[in-house]
Amino acid sequence: MPFSLSKTALATQCALFCLTLPSFTSLAAEQTGADALSMERMIITGSRSVERIDEVPSSVTLIDNEALKQDMLVSSELQNILAFRVPGMAPSSGTSSNFGQTLRGRQALVMIDGVPQSTPLRNGQLGIRSIDAGAIERIEVIKGATSIYGNGASGGIINYITKKATDDDKARVQLGASSKFSAVKFEDTPGYRFDASIDGTNDNFSYVLSGAIEETGLQRDAEGDIIGLIYGLSEAKTQNLFTKFGYDFDEEKYLQLTYNYYESQQLADLTDVTGNVNSGIKTYAIENTTGVARIGEPQGPRGNHNLMLKYVDDELFTNTQLTLDGYAQVIENMFFFSTSLANPSEGYSGGQSLIKSDKKGLRVNFNTQVDWDRVEVSFIYGLDALNDVSSQPLDDGRIWVPEMDMTNLAAYLQTKMVIDGDWIVKAGVRQDNVDLKVDDYQTLKLCKNEATCSVPMDVKGGDIEYDTTTFNLGVRYNMNEHLSPFISFSQGADIPDLGRLLRTATVEDISLVQTESSVVDNYEVGLSGQYEDINYEFSAYRSESELGTTTKYDEATGIYLPVRAPHKIWGYEAQLSYQVQDNLRTGITYTWMEGKNTETDSYLDGSIISAPKFTASIDWNPIDAAYIGLSYLYVGDRERFEAVDGKYAGTQAPVSSYKLVNLSSSYQINNWQLSLGVENLLNENYYSARSQAFTYNGYNTKGLGTTVNLGIKASF
Repeated sequence: MPFSLSKTALATQCALFCLTLPSFTSLAAEQTGADALSMERMIITGSRSVERIDEVPSSVTLIDNEALKQDMLVSSELQNILAFRVPGMAPSSGTSSNFGQTLRGRQALVMIDGVPQSTPLRNGQLGIRSIDAGAIERIEVIKGATSIYGNGASGGIINYITKKATDDDKARVQLGASSKFSAVKFEDTPGYRFDASIDGTNDNFSYVLSGAIEETGLQRDAEGDIIGLIYGLSEAKTQNLFTKFGYDFDEEKYLQLTYNYYESQQLADLTDVTGNVNSGIKTYAIENTTGVARIGEPQGPRGNHNLMLKYVDDELFTNTQLTLDGYAQVIENMFFFSTSLANPSEGYSGGQSLIKSDKKGLRVNFNTQVDWDRVEVSFIYGLDALNDVSSQPLDDGRIWVPEMDMTNLAAYLQTKMVIDGDWIVKAGVRQDNVDLKVDDYQTLKLCKNEATCSVPMDVKGGDIEYDTTTFNLGVRYNMNEHLSPFISFSQGADIPDLGRLLRTATVEDISLVQTESSVVDNYEVGLSGQYEDINYEFSAYRSESELGTTTKYDEATGIYLPVRAPHKIWGYEAQLSYQVQDNLRTGITYTWMEGKNTETDSYLDGSIISAPKFTASIDWNPIDAAYIGLSYLYVGDRERFEAVDGKYAGTQAPVSSYKLVNLSSSYQINNWQLSLGVENLLNENYYSARSQAFTYNGYNTKGLGTTVNLGIKASF
């Protein structure tokens, strides 16, 4: 039997992806007719090939295009969208950083069309904001350790699948404009957003062109004060340019070129009034009235480039598809000016670092399908090659993290058997060979004050080699529509955040730094099903690693040093949706997790483990042209650590509960859509979970107060 997934069929199926959580599937999508309702739910990310969700023996969350559009009526911030939509994902901090926003207590690998955006060698945890939400068709989130895409996916994968061209010969044009402003204190808060896109197909040629520019005004909390500047979003300017061109050579072969440019920089001339959790005083910003320009360069991505070239042959030979992916990426992420990078003896009152990463990669993927009587078997196998050169210099010329040059070669095999259409058995193996080079370097002398400084070390560089084999095995039984249980075991190999280890080295040779990689073992059991108009899913998981990375405070130098210790994390997720009427749908989710350092039998801190999270949603179409949605987020308490002499340290402060309500609404008039979104509708006066758990100066900013987003869109 020839391989049947032609490009046209694949594109049609991918265009109609729906969520794992039926509660979050948009009513607009549900009302497009019986054909849309009958489309099978499909994913690509988990196995690098199109497959149905009910054939995946693990937890998957899909956010489709209609859900994205609804969320963007409130905010275009991807951290906020993921925090609400994805069970197991930690709450958002409401800033430009996803520091502390883990997936099941571990780091997720963020990708655009399969190209890594995270920088695992020096994880600045800024990868979630790497593309404008308007350029995304859907988001696929695979939870639990996986090595299918290599290093950096110990918690799972977040893959942004970009927009595709319409199949119509007639070009599709979309234009949008919106403005956000504070309803608490209007002064200087209005911002703007403009976006435009055109796509279409002309004979064998397809194209997508889109651009967005967004500039925020001052971001104010529930008390009307300007939110602090560390990873702040006040007066930030974001620009995104996305292009995709495709050419069909015939029914089986096509070529695709994609380019995405993204930048987002905070341009505010403000100054912080700095507090911290232990002082009980919030951090907020005020206008800079000194007459002297604010120190430092604008923080944020200042020009991130992604170039991707894909070639697909659906019938390379009998029943076998070939996919070739080549990609190149350049990233520069600028951090805020910090006095922690001071060295008074050399004239530095502080410093500003940036993460630089240059990646080049090639992926060769084969997919062979075989039918044996009542058994359908697929073999997915191939090779990955990646060169990643990352560093973290300071803007003043000092070197904080030296250049790390990594070459990663990997081979993998993933198999899936569908037996009698009900039993699904998946198993896979991946072999990674990593060679990493670091030249000789000297650690920085950093001073808490003139009398308290770290001691610089001359460190001999060298080669670090990693050779890791990881496995996965999973089984799902689709007993009937009411019950579909699954169980899985998966491993992921994680090179540590090597940059943090190198920049705080206290030895004279890199071979003496504890740079070992960590294999994460992930166990998961779950079940899902449907009873008439009710859909449900439940999963429980446990992950273990011999070496995790946390930090401890060094009183002698005022520096937080990394600690490698074994970690155990466990938790569960539950979700349920109910189709009340044809035009009314509700859904709820609950997430709970916990973790320990098994060497000391102590709880893991707030940078790893998030507080319990509950979400609820109501989606209503009172008439065909109108949509109204309410979403509710509740973050619970987590108090695992005791204060020492009345003070908490590091990221071990307690988290107290808070709740948020958002409103999204739209009205369609022919080709025009009018929209109103309100973030924090009830003006909850709160600190985010990260702001509460992190004791570092300047991190305890309050969340955004009631903010209104008015918009208009036109489609032609």
